[in-house]
Amino acid sequence: MPDPRLPAFDPLSLPESNATGYPDPYRADNLQRWNRRLGNHAGITNFGVNLTRIVPGGQSSARHGHTRQEEFVWVLEGEVVLETNDGEQLLRPGHCAGFPAGRGEAHRFVNRGNRDVLLLVVGDRTPFDEVYYPALDMHARAGEDGKYVFTRKDGSDF
Repeated sequence: MPDPRLPAFDPLSLPESNATGYPDPYRADNLQRWNRRLGNHAGITNFGVNLTRIVPGGQSSARHGHTRQEEFVWVLEGEVVLETNDGEQLLRPGHCAGFPAGRGEAHRFVNRGNRDVLLLVVGDRTPFDEVYYPALDMHARAGEDGKYVFTRKDGSDF
């Protein structure tokens, strides 16, 4: 049988990127995770679907929460630490986590193990979202186009 063709595809055939919009000095901490943009490849525009690989010592993002966008994460491979406002918990393959918008639940995933972690990450693309980072002097605001502008918490530029 031939390889799948759109709308079907092999997610591992897509390129990985560790690009981040985070400004210095926070950019380097976020370069140990790699995304394959599955939703973009399929032409999906209302929500994002990413296959995220976090190498040992890496994180999915800085701990953050959204005012308007929701996220859902499913652990596919490896063990990963979920950090939230309530502390830490270890997640294994098959475990899931959901983050409803506007609840103030800041979160991130950290790989403290010795092998890669693979996550399926789904999130909506509601415009005018704001992202807060409790442990960093950083704030993000999305425009109508969904692109984030990062500032310090006092609104000043980086």
